Parts: sequence; structure tokens; C-alpha cells
Amino acid sequence: MLYAIGDIHGELDKLEELLDDLPLREGDRLIFLGDYVDRGRDAFGVIERLIEVQKQWPCVFLLGNHESMFLDFLGWTDKSYFGGDAFLMNGGDRTLESYGFLAESDRKKYRLPKTHEDFLLSLKLYHREGDYLFVHAGINRSLLRERDISYVLHKAKVEDFLWNRSTCDLPHNMPVTVVYGHTPAEDFEVRWNLPFSVGIDTGAVYGGPLTALRLPDETVFQV
Repeated sequence: MLYAIGDIHGELDKLEELLDDLPLREGDRLIFLGDYVDRGRDAFGVIERLIEVQKQWPCVFLLGNHESMFLDFLGWTDKSYFGGDAFLMNGGDRTLESYGFLAESDRKKYRLPKTHEDFLLSLKLYHREGDYLFVHAGINRSLLRERDISYVLHKAKVEDFLWNRSTCDLPHNMPVTVVYGHTPAEDFEVRWNLPFSVGIDTGAVYGGPLTALRLPDETVFQV
């Protein structure tokens, strides 16, 4: 079985409880959809826990827009890292606090633990497995009518993978179900958009549950 887990945003307690509740068995895999940091109080603890999880279970970790901003803020350069000037305004101050950094300090002095640095730099923009495509945010509107997944992924823009809120709940022609996070469901329930997409950011950092979706039987787990 494959378990997709929505946006965590520093909510370590919810992550711990959810992992405890998942009936994981040998051969199961975990996919995390990004946004591990910012807004919640323990980004450091979340990253530390995820590093441990990948030692126990096969995992895929996607890059979220908040990790993108964090890495850009810290001075890393890559086409996937941008928006660092908005990092502090989007809850980054709490991430810095969790690492013991002061927001007003010279950011050149910030040093992440090597294991955290390696983890953040290894995050992927998307993952395709079987009948599913996993992205953090969305796909460019101009590509929704394309059927060739390889073409879509080649032409897709980084900013859509990380920031787009306008397309994942729209019908598309790709022969996969898109599983995504980034956009919290207003009623804090799993938002189903059959037959083509499932949104599983249920606003854990805003008081909603943290959600995992098991595939292919589409069983929902929430804490």
C-alpha cells in the first residue's frame, strides 16, 4: 500500500499521532506532499522525525513552496528555490525559532544540521507511481487537456508545481489521479474531485486534521 500524507507545517504532535495510527506493513510506502516547515511551532522536530521515518520505511518527499522559500532564504540557488523574500511573512519566523535562529540575525550565519540540509536538498518536485501523480500544488492550466504524462511533466512550470491553487480541482485528460496538497479544504475534510484528483491538505496547522490517504483502496486516516 502507498500512504500519501498532506501538509504538516511544523505540527509534530499530529505527525507523530498519524504515524502511530497508520497500519503500516512490510512493503508499504509513504509519500509526503511537502510543506513540512513554517507556521507551526516545530519545523525542526518535523524534519528530524521525517529523517528517522525514511530509515524505517521507503519514502518519497516532495518539495513544497515553504521549503522552496526556506532554501532560497538560506541562500541556496536552484530553479526550484525562490520566494525567500516572502519567507518570514509566511510563517518562516517560527521555523527559524525552532532551529534556534533569530529572525533579525545575519542569515549567512545560519547553519542547518547536515542531515536536515541533505534532506531539504533532496526533495522532489513530483512523483508518478502507477495510476497516480503526486504534486505539492498543481499543474499549469494549459496542460490539463494533454494526455501524455511525460509531455506534461516536461512542460510543467516549477511555480505551478509549488504554488498553483487554481487547477488541481479541475478535470484533466491525463490517465492518472492527481494527489495534491497546498490548498487547505475550507471544511477541513478531504476534498474529492472525482474522477481525476484528490486534495489532502486539510489545514493541520489551522486547527484541522492531518490527513493520510491510502492507495489504491482510498482509505482516509486523520488525526
